[in-house]
Parts: sequence; structure tokens; C-alpha cells
Amino acid sequence: MVRAALVQPVLTAALLAGVASATLAQATSDSTRRTAPESELPLIPTRPLVFTTDEGTWLSLDLSPDGKTIVFDLLGDLYTIPATGGAATRITSGSGFDGQPRWAPDGNAIVFVSDRSGSENLYVVGPDGKNLRAVTSGRGMAYVSPDWTPDGQYIVVSRSNDLWLYHRNGGSGLRLTGAAPVREGAGPGGGNAPANFMGASVSPDGRYVYASARTGPAGYNQMMGTTQVVMYDRETGRLATRTLNLGTGFRPAVSPDGKWLAYASRQMAVTGLKLRELSSGDERWLAKDIQRDDIESRGSRDLLPGYSWTPDSKAIVLAHHGKIWRLDVATGQQSPIPFTAEVNQMIGELVAFQYPVNDSVLTVRQVRGARPSPDGKRLAFSALDHLWIMDLPAGTPRRLTTSTDGEHVPAWSPDGKYIAYVSWTEDGGDIWRIAADGGRPEKLTTQSAYYDDIMYSANGTRIVAARAPRTQRAIVNDEINPKLVLTDLVWIPATGGAASYITALTNAGRPHFTRDSSRIWLYEGGDGLVSMRWDGTDRKAHLKVTGFSPPGGGPNAQPRQAQELIASPDGSRALALVDNKIFVVPLPMTGGVTPTLSVQQPTGGALPFRRLSRIGGDFLGWTGDARGVFYSLGRSFFQYDLARADSLAADSAAKAPPRPEGRPAGGATVANKPVYEASRTDITITAPKDRPNGTVVLRGARIITMKGDEVIARGDVVVTNNRITAVGAEGSVTIPSGARTIDVSGKTIMPGLVDVHAHMWPQWGVHSPQPYMYTANLAYGVTTTRDPQTSTADVVSYGDAVEVGQIIGPRVYATGPGIFSQDDVSSADDAKEVMRRYSEFYLTETIKQYQAGDRRQRQWIALAAKAQRITPTLEGGLDFKKNMTEAMDGYAGIEHTLPIAPMYKDALQLFAKSGTTWTPTLLVQYGGPWAENWWYEHYDILADAKLTRFTPFSELERRGLRRPQWFRDSEYSFKLFAEQAKKLVEAGGRVGLGGHGQLQGLGVHWELWTIASGGMKQMDALRVATIFGAEAIGLQKDLGTVEAGKLADLLVLDGNPLDDIKNTNTIRYVMKNGRVYDGNTLAEVWPRQRPLPKQWWMANDATPK
Repeated sequence: MVRAALVQPVLTAALLAGVASATLAQATSDSTRRTAPESELPLIPTRPLVFTTDEGTWLSLDLSPDGKTIVFDLLGDLYTIPATGGAATRITSGSGFDGQPRWAPDGNAIVFVSDRSGSENLYVVGPDGKNLRAVTSGRGMAYVSPDWTPDGQYIVVSRSNDLWLYHRNGGSGLRLTGAAPVREGAGPGGGNAPANFMGASVSPDGRYVYASARTGPAGYNQMMGTTQVVMYDRETGRLATRTLNLGTGFRPAVSPDGKWLAYASRQMAVTGLKLRELSSGDERWLAKDIQRDDIESRGSRDLLPGYSWTPDSKAIVLAHHGKIWRLDVATGQQSPIPFTAEVNQMIGELVAFQYPVNDSVLTVRQVRGARPSPDGKRLAFSALDHLWIMDLPAGTPRRLTTSTDGEHVPAWSPDGKYIAYVSWTEDGGDIWRIAADGGRPEKLTTQSAYYDDIMYSANGTRIVAARAPRTQRAIVNDEINPKLVLTDLVWIPATGGAASYITALTNAGRPHFTRDSSRIWLYEGGDGLVSMRWDGTDRKAHLKVTGFSPPGGGPNAQPRQAQELIASPDGSRALALVDNKIFVVPLPMTGGVTPTLSVQQPTGGALPFRRLSRIGGDFLGWTGDARGVFYSLGRSFFQYDLARADSLAADSAAKAPPRPEGRPAGGATVANKPVYEASRTDITITAPKDRPNGTVVLRGARIITMKGDEVIARGDVVVTNNRITAVGAEGSVTIPSGARTIDVSGKTIMPGLVDVHAHMWPQWGVHSPQPYMYTANLAYGVTTTRDPQTSTADVVSYGDAVEVGQIIGPRVYATGPGIFSQDDVSSADDAKEVMRRYSEFYLTETIKQYQAGDRRQRQWIALAAKAQRITPTLEGGLDFKKNMTEAMDGYAGIEHTLPIAPMYKDALQLFAKSGTTWTPTLLVQYGGPWAENWWYEHYDILADAKLTRFTPFSELERRGLRRPQWFRDSEYSFKLFAEQAKKLVEAGGRVGLGGHGQLQGLGVHWELWTIASGGMKQMDALRVATIFGAEAIGLQKDLGTVEAGKLADLLVLDGNPLDDIKNTNTIRYVMKNGRVYDGNTLAEVWPRQRPLPKQWWMANDATPK
């Protein structure tokens, strides 16, 4: 069934100038406010979090100048206790996350860091919790480890990248340390690079500031020695290195008498505290095996919790192993300082929903490459990887061909008579054309290859295309855009013939033309929009467009380049996709240096521009008359009439109130708030979902149902079509007549594996007809996947192809592309618009917030997700503090390792009671070497017959040979983090399974076994692999257990995983959606008996003998 519906244009109600004035007024107010006793966060928490604890995770503390009172942070509040210990008194509260306290030298104030304004700032409060005031204001900064100068007038703190000096009464501050090259670029896990300087400690005379400085780049699998102690001279401005330890040096603290310097370092991967006599330079270990540091993560609360000297310089008060201790400097002996703290907080409602699985009819979720005909009356596009056409505005879509090959990137001939397109199978592809009214396709190329991004020249005589060798396309690495690999720009005659070489392509967009057919235009990233002749010569760069600049990125931060630039047919303007927003910009003729236009709001740029879409779009293009543009989102096609928009904009500007005196004209403040929105056509194509017919009985196996601790010692599972109809002890269930029985006596049945962090990433653009990632995962028992951040929207079409049986693979769910900081969510309304991309168009059900901004922005996204029934997960980002606030704010998932370990009662209670599912992805863990490396060091993947059957051997060579790093077993910390997963599950929390796509199929088992290595019970580990994952993505009503009524996704194992968790990889059969496959060959054994079609890598990329 197919149909199309037309949605009419909608006009916005707000006038441009009025909106801009309100925005600027709010920004001015925020920038001048200095007191904020109440939380300014938008989310109102509704759930109580109440418990008593005598231990805490990552406690930063300080001892008062008189030595009588300790202040420390616990779960985002500040507490005080007597120096001898006792019941803690909470002195700050509310939704803000407060931490890193430091006493003023007079003992009358405490400085700390808080996000109560929505973004991190410095605050000062009295010891009794009164007289709270802000020292700094603003957005987008990160503050770490403030310390006072001895006179109590100034505060030294790490701000984003450098050390800054603030007066206690406020001001914009002074930067002490300058830019350093090592901080350029994003840090691991996304977002800004970790701070280069942190852990400031001011000497008693006030002249010197000791700190730790990053001397090497941040990254995964870090080598040691990349952070050392430095000393900044406030008199001369010079910076001197004070340590050169292989085990690093960080978190320095000068004694009150000025004689000693304590600092942290590592030895044999264990963190300890060293003591240096400043007069001689002699040093010794003061304490070993204290708090595990955060040097291999982001260090958002410094690399070690704050600690403090006693006023007499004879002892140090510090926290580790969940407790507070007094460390005698002379003897090294430690004595506990006991405490109890009453935690009484309110946290946000869990944003999580359940989604029933529709297993009958698919409504296609994405149309790809949609292009209107030159006269605007018809639309050609690809859906389910086949070519379709329909009349505009509301015709019935129909297929143009009957081929089973993939058909992609349609292009209209200028006269509208033909549609060219590319075909693709793993044996190769070609360029074809077909009459727009239908008929027999004509092959235009003389040599099969991989073709993409085709376009007719303006005069219709030639077709340009990107071309690459078909074998290279087939073996492309799974996370690399194939356009970056051995691709050339070529042309062929429009009627067919041999291809002619033009130039090599690197990171290029789709070639296109103005009305001048003598030049080819394309976008080349850093070089901007360029044009060239047909032989690749006379290359000219015309325009660069930039967008978002990350806040707090430091002096070397660069704005992001446009994702796509397309010249208009008349050459006067360009269409720009920037930070997932669509703009029309001028295309000036300047000569000399290529002009650069910024569309970053609110500053505007050198030229006027217009923003067309608030939620972005895919497959952009111009109409032939240059009067309109078009784009797609999901199954919706949009057309934007520029003349109509110009008319409405002029009318709106005429009615707008006068601009305040001194306000600049033009720019983003007025010209880029849309008063017109594109017309929308929703394209509906339906297809029956793949579903087998018949009844099969799996008889005589042990059944681990995952309903609590239920294990049926010997039982039967009855499956009719694609659902389980009965489960019970052998002989207790009714077997329908005519049912097929499969004897699985002595085997073990369990639910199929649910991988909720599955980066399978098959080829983008021109799709693979059968991705090896899909067959590999299914063969290894993964029956359901969720990809949390796909970079592109291709996964939407791949998932649909699996649903209709076009591709063999697990169930494919995904968040779609993540929501990043460049989405620039600057209001609650912005968040709602961004969320529509997923709830209304991609129909993903879950989204991933990927370091999308400060806490206020992250809360806006969570609130928008709740309003639109989207379940949000998030990028962990190597930031334990951020992770805690996101659990407090109702996020349903945290992806990647919580980088602080061990966790104690406070953190465990938060993550357990919040309901947030933690998916640790230990194969790529944060806070230490990847566990993936350990498995490659202990497992020969090249000798695994099943793995080589389902994986191109070149991929196994890439992963298994000449790996760049080797680590001693004692350096690996994955067991420590696996222990935290065990503790969290035992505390009532949820842990998910995520293989991260590191080694398709087998890697999911590696991840499960790694999680179990921390001592987790086998039954709990199986929960992680099944029902917890189903719950995490809202599918627990249909998946995750073996019980009547649920979808028939299950495994038949030769071994019992309750005896040995590694028996999850003894797969005899995989049943997915009622179809039974042989676990070793993926041959279907029920209801059809047929082998897996031979795949390209089995013939062309075979294992060497």
C-alpha cells in the first residue's frame, strides 16, 4: 500500500526583531548577575533520594585554617564535620551539583564550584551555609579546584584550559597561563579537550602557584608521564616544570609552613602520594594505594580529590577507599576520621518509555536522494534501496524497475525525460538510466565499479560521478566513509560510454553544476566550495562557511566547517548545511583569499544569510530555476520557496518595532529567524514485515527464561509463526498437531542477546545488500541491537530492510545521529525542535545526547525527550561528575565506562535508584587500557573458523596483526570497573551489554565475559545480556525473556552459561523472529531449509591456507 499526504506551509507567529531583542536582553542579564542563591535549572526534580551513608565516592575535602572543621562534597552537596569525625552537617542543597570546596584563609568563607546557574561557576558560602553568592557568571566554562591566595582576596582556579585569577568579589578574571598546542582539538569521548592545568595550590607567601599540567595529548590507551607538576611564578609570569616522573605528577599541595610539597603519582599503575622537601628536592613515598586517580579520563573534578594539610604541617587529611583519613607525615600511618551523612535530595523523573514492537506491516521510515523533476511535477527517490517515482504534490509512489539490485542516488536529466541512478551489488555497480515514464533500464557504463553522487551537466550531455574500485568498496572499514577511500571523479556521456578521469576526490561533497556547463562544482571541506574544468584544472575556491565554536574550547578552538555547500544554478547563492541547520548564503565573486562566512548565532557574519530549517535536513538541493531548494527528513520531502520567503520576511520586517539605538542591522539577530517554513510532503510506502509461518517445538532443553531466577531443568518451547506460544516443563505444554519438533535435549535455551551499544555501521550512501556486520552478529546470537550514535541516518533504511526480510540480521534499532554541542541548543524551544528530528522524522524511539552542552542544555534535551516520548541515553564522555548529574536529571542510559572506581554507597544508590542503565563498554573502557587489547593478546582471532567465516579476513588482519600497543596484565583495570558493575546490579541497578562494534559478533561475548570478570553472578550477567538491555530500550514487553507471548528470539547452546559464562559462545541454533538458523553456518533450518547465500568475502577475501 502506498500513498502521499501534503502538509501545507506554516508561518511562525513571532516577529524577528522582537525575538532577537528578548534573547539579547536575557543574555545581558545572565552575564551581569552575581548572586544566585536559588537554582536556575529548568528541570524540577520530583523523586526523593534519601539514605544515610558512612562512605563516599571521590570526596574532595579541606580542613579549616584553625584545624577544627572539615568541609567535603558528597553527591553534589557540601557537608562539614568536626576534624575528629562525627555526624555531617549539610551546608548547601538544591538541584545544583556543588563540589571542590576550599576554606578562605580567615575561615569565614568557602569557595566551591557549582552548576546551579545552569552552567559551572564559582561560588562562595559561609561555613554555616549562609551568605551564598556567585563569584563568576557565564556559560560554557568548566572550573576545577579553586584555591585562595594567602591574603584571601583572590581565587586561583583552572578554567576550561588554563589557570585564572579571580577577585573574591567577582569580575571577569585574569588568565595566568597561556595557550599550549597540546590542548587543541576535542578530547576523547567527544567535547572539549581535558583541561591543561588543574589542581592549583598557592604557596604560603602567595608568590607561587603549583599545579599539574598536561604535557602530552589526551587520548585512549594513554601512555604514562603525560602530566607533571609545574610552578607558576606570579611575580615573573614564568612557568617551570617541577616533576619528570614516568608515573606522572599531579594534584600538588604546599604545606602551610612552605617546607613541603605533597603530590600524587603512580607506580605500577597504583596511585600514591609523594612528599618532597622543597629546600633539598629530596622526596619519598608518603602513602601508596590511595584513591585511584582520574588521569586517564577527563578529570572534571581534578585528577585526585582535594586533600588538605593540617595547620601545623604535620599531617594531611585526605579521602580514599570511601573514607576520610588523617595521614601522619613523619610515620606514614593513617587513622580513620569516621563520618555519617544524611543524603536528602530530589532527582528528576526517569525519562523512559516502553514501545510495542510492530511485527506486521512496515511503514518505510526514510526516502533517500529525493529529487524533483525539472518542471517540479514529479519526485524520484530511493526507498528500501530501490528506485521510486511519484507525482507532486500528493501522488501515489510506484517503483520504476523490477530489479532486485540496489538502486541509489537518482538524478534527473535536464529535459526531465530520464532518471539516471547507480546500481550496487557486492559484485559491483553501474550507472543506469530509465525513462521517467518507465520502461527498460539502460546501462550507461562500460566497466562495473562502485559509483556514487551522479549528476547531469546543465546542458544534459554528460554525467559526472564518484567512482571507486568495487573490491575497495567491499572491504572498506566499518567506521570510515567510503567516499574517503580511493575515489575519483569521472564523467561519462549521457547516452553511455567509457568513463573519463577528472580528478581524485578527498572528502568531497556531491558534484553539481551552475548553468555554466564548462565547470564542475563540489564541496571539499577545508578548501570550501570549489569549481574546476572537466580535466580537473583551473581549480578555484569560492566560499567557506563555518558554524559552531565550542564554548570553553580555548584560544586554539576553531569553528566547525559546513557539512555541505551547493552552488545555486544561477551561481549567485549557495545552500549550506551547517551544524545540522540549513542556510542560504550569498556566493560573492571576490578574487584573492577565499571568503569565509560564519552563520554562528548571534554574532552573524560578513554577509547576510537566511536559516531555512530549524531541524536540519538530508539530501539537499536546488530547483533548476534557482528560486527554491528542497531537502528530506525521514519519509518527508520539503520544498522551500525562496521568493515566498523573501516576501514574508520583508512584510515581517516592515511590521517589526524599531530597532533599539546602537543595535547593528542585519546578521543573525534579525535575518535568520524563519517567518516561513517549507511545504512538506509525507511519503507513505508500506510493506509486510518478514514473518515465518508454522509451528516449531524446541524440545528437551534446559531453559533459562530470564523471568527472575527461573530455570526449567528440562522443558519445551513452542513457537508459532514469530512468537512464543508456550514454555514449560517437558510434557506440560500442549504441542499443536503438525508442529515440527527439534530435539535439543542436553542443550540450554536462553533469550537472544541484546546489544544496546552496537556500532555495526555498514556502508553509507550506496548501501550494502548484505552487510557482514549483520550476519556476524546474528551468527553469534545477537538478535537485537541498538546503535547509540550512527553519525548518519543510513541506519534507518538498513533497519527497514531487515524488517522486511531484504537483509538477514538482528533487529536494528538506533538513536540516529547524536545530539552534539554543535546543535547549539540555546533554549527549551530549540531542544523541542531538535527532538522532532527523531520523534517525528527518523522515528528512532531513543536518542543520544552527546556532550551537548552545559547542564541547563542537557536538561532542556531531557525535558524535550520526555514531552515527545523519546528515551534518551547519553555519551559518558569520561566525566563522572557529568554522569551523576545526568542520572539525577532523568536520563535513561549512560554509555561507556563510569571512569571513577571504586564506587561506594552514595554513587551506587544514585545510579540504582535513578533507574539509569549503565552500559560500560569495557572493550573500549575509560580510565585505563581497553579490554579489547587484552582479548587480542590472549585470543587468536585469525584461527577462529567461525569468525573467519563471517568476517572478511582483511578486517581480522586489520584488528589482529601488529596492534600498536601492548600492556602488562597488571596495567589493565577492566576487572576493577567490572566489579563496579557487579556492585551496581547487586544494589538494584541496571547494567547493559554493549560490544561497541569492536569485533562484530564475537566482540559482544568478549564484552559480556569482561563484565562478568568482576565477580558478577552468571545469572546477573545473563540479565545484563538480555532483559536489562530490552528494558533499557523500552522493548521488554516483546523481548528479553523466554515466555509466552513474546517474540521468538532465543539461543540454543551446547553448554550451560550458568556453569561457565563463556558457554554463551557455544551456539547450536539462533532463533530470530521465529526463524531458526544454524549457529555455525547461518543456514536457515526452519521453516525454510536453505543455506546462507555465499557472501562476497567468502569468495574474494578468503582465509589464506
